[in-house]
Amino acid sequence: MPTIRLAHLEDAAQLPQVETSAGARFREAPGLEWIADDEVTPAQAYPPFITDGAVWVAEEDGAILGFLLATPEGEALHVLELAVAHEAQGRGLGRALMAAAAAKARALGLKAVTLTTFRDLVWNEVFYRRLGYRTLAEGELDERLRGYLAREIERGLPGERRCAMRLDL
Repeated sequence: MPTIRLAHLEDAAQLPQVETSAGARFREAPGLEWIADDEVTPAQAYPPFITDGAVWVAEEDGAILGFLLATPEGEALHVLELAVAHEAQGRGLGRALMAAAAAKARALGLKAVTLTTFRDLVWNEVFYRRLGYRTLAEGELDERLRGYLAREIERGLPGERRCAMRLDL
């Protein structure tokens, strides 16, 4: 099993490759295939997050197989990205990375972990539900989560397929 640890600055170079590989799964999602070819976050964007202790990686034999980027916002730790390389999916790496994020949120005294995701993909909403997250109804969304969803729609993601989720700690 790979090691889950906080990212080091030298890990940043591998993260775009992991994100690209993870995105290949969208080729299986009707209407979302274009996401597999969409631009990923460049390596130079990660060092400030790594320095802040906001990036965890799943590493095996020196290779980064997955990562999670999350940042504290108000009473919650918000997951900005979870990516597991296509060939490493189904091995529990996403679950382990999410557990590391929840442990960090608890250590910080936060009340929840939040994220936005696709409603109808088994590796999105269904996956997070298995981890104890609940899908928030429209009336439960705070301004922060509404903002995330609005920015995703501006980037071209279909709003009717997006949702916000929360794990209460």
